[in-house]
Amino acid sequence: MAKKFIEPTQGRLLLSEPALRDYYFARSVVLLVEHSETEGTVGLILNKPIHMKLNEVAKDFPNVDYPIYLGGPVHPERLFYLHTIGEAIPGSIKVFNDVYWGGDITRLIELIELNQVDKSQVRFFIGYSGWNPGQLNNELSEKSWIVSSTNKRSIMGAHPEKLWSKLIKQMGSDYAIWANFPPDPVLN
Repeated sequence: MAKKFIEPTQGRLLLSEPALRDYYFARSVVLLVEHSETEGTVGLILNKPIHMKLNEVAKDFPNVDYPIYLGGPVHPERLFYLHTIGEAIPGSIKVFNDVYWGGDITRLIELIELNQVDKSQVRFFIGYSGWNPGQLNNELSEKSWIVSSTNKRSIMGAHPEKLWSKLIKQMGSDYAIWANFPPDPVLN
């Protein structure tokens, strides 16, 4: 029985196929925060933490221990964020359910300083992933990605380093073998 193709849309995940060797996208899970056939696609890599503190990257932030992730290769000098705070941050864009991205960064800083936001409610990214119109569809036809549904717990939950294999296993037996595929099969 063939797997049903899931269309890439805002709020869906891209799971890279295991042999993809790209520095940014090897074993990555990308949340699509914008998708348009005419404008292209924007996504954030959810499972690539970097070892820097937030106030090392953004000098205006309070000294808080929030993790930072590599969001992708586009604009690596800029900070982006997902959150579950909703309309309390003006200008936020709803991605799906209770997950939003962006908005008034000054308001977010105020909420953090007032201890009204904790690290379970916000996730920061350096850079983002982007595809020109038609580019993602080409990569999908080349089988570089699988499109999957998601939920807030997967997006904002703990243990992002295990997210790719966890989601691959949830795709069913046709994909479960991928979760055990070695990162470099030559070294196997």
